[in-house]
Amino acid sequence: MTAFVSPEVLVLLAVATPFVGALIIPLFHRMPNPRETVTLVTAVLLCLIVFSLLGTVLDGGRPEALVIKVALGLEVAFKVEPLGMLFALVASSLWIVNSIYSIGYMRANDEPRQTGFYVCFAIALGSTIGLAFAKNLFTLFLCYEALTISTYPLVAHKANDEAMRAGRLYLLLLLGTSLVLFLPAIMVTWALAGTLDFAPGGILAGKAGAPTIAALLALYVFGIGKAAVMPLHFWLPAAMVAPTPVSALLHAVAVVKAGVFTVVKVAVYVFGIDTLEALGQSTWLTLVAGATVITASIVALRQDNLKRRLAYSTVSQLSYIVLGVAILTPISVVGAAMHLAAHAVGKITLFFAAGSLYTSAHLTEISQLDGVGRRMPWTMGAFAVGALAMIGVPPTAGFLGKWFLLTGAAQAANWIAVGVIVLSTILNAGYYLPIVYRAFFRALPESSHHVHEAPWPIVVALTATAVGTIVLFFTPGIPYTLATLLIGR
Repeated sequence: MTAFVSPEVLVLLAVATPFVGALIIPLFHRMPNPRETVTLVTAVLLCLIVFSLLGTVLDGGRPEALVIKVALGLEVAFKVEPLGMLFALVASSLWIVNSIYSIGYMRANDEPRQTGFYVCFAIALGSTIGLAFAKNLFTLFLCYEALTISTYPLVAHKANDEAMRAGRLYLLLLLGTSLVLFLPAIMVTWALAGTLDFAPGGILAGKAGAPTIAALLALYVFGIGKAAVMPLHFWLPAAMVAPTPVSALLHAVAVVKAGVFTVVKVAVYVFGIDTLEALGQSTWLTLVAGATVITASIVALRQDNLKRRLAYSTVSQLSYIVLGVAILTPISVVGAAMHLAAHAVGKITLFFAAGSLYTSAHLTEISQLDGVGRRMPWTMGAFAVGALAMIGVPPTAGFLGKWFLLTGAAQAANWIAVGVIVLSTILNAGYYLPIVYRAFFRALPESSHHVHEAPWPIVVALTATAVGTIVLFFTPGIPYTLATLLIGR
């Protein structure tokens, strides 16, 4: 595609395509087939555009495009760098699979307001691509807020009391943290550095001492509420009231990934890993991330509701990525970037399986899953693959991220991080493997003999992501190359 369209134009097309789709979808409000066709075509087109930029980035190009100059030093502009390229590849690829899944799920469960659902989904993906390709903190912040606002109707989709409460909490916590902590951090950065443009090696090098950098880093880490670092995590389990395709969006495709992506991007391109290491910022951030990893894992052990267990698992797994930053070695940052991709594919598989169980038989609790794997082998087989990915067992992609994180921690002699990774892996096994055992090795109750696989779009989608989790283990070339380019290797 780059032979016909310049990379700069492709950048703008990538950001604009989902928004154009969001404008077209309502035209087919009363025609489900054309409406969902528009959704799928938009998703495929976005993915093709994003992939067409990959070669340029791998060859060292950093295509950029200016949209508007708002004021002196403030621009809405986009620039594709390796980390943003990786995030955009993950989001655009999974949108296709999630769209296929959504068609089966929304129809089978006769969900209301389906047109609005697809419109908000498209806007959320446009905001995600804009965030991934943001050239500066100003553009990133605008897209970050647009993502929050566009996903609120999805969280509150059912419009019952529980959904409305979850939606209010979602808005309060994510908008609150960004306006009270994230935005002031951006303003302080502008005052210190004189620019908001991301730059290799960071823009704050030599601009402030250790106390200032520590305070500013804390504002970013806790102000980026989508990263779900404890104690600012509880919006995420509450949001599980949303339909399962929304849960998949929140946990795998866009929202929480936007959070940890932003944390990594700020660490690398605003502070600079060398600056953070020189000023001794590793210990406190390791403790914060490690506490989140372990505490969320312990809470997950106690959850009988399947989606809530998956939600607390996400809180834990996200802080692996923050931990990769905290270790402050090049190989640990590679591990953080790799885990961003691996977790996305593995966790979306798990949520797809949870939605399949609900659609087929309204099974929502782990205690209800005895023998269900015998009636739903595709669903629970995919769940088993996703579970192994979260634990970090080869041959799943989850092993790769943990391997690099553990290697980086050992190189840095960060034994707290080593202990966190080892202990949390044991806890991961403790709250995932019993589900798999229950599904395949316990007797199926008489009352469950009516259970069968969900509609084919759901099964196709969850099978595809389970296979993708294994394929990514054997062919990690693209994410690994982009991750190493991120650290200049």
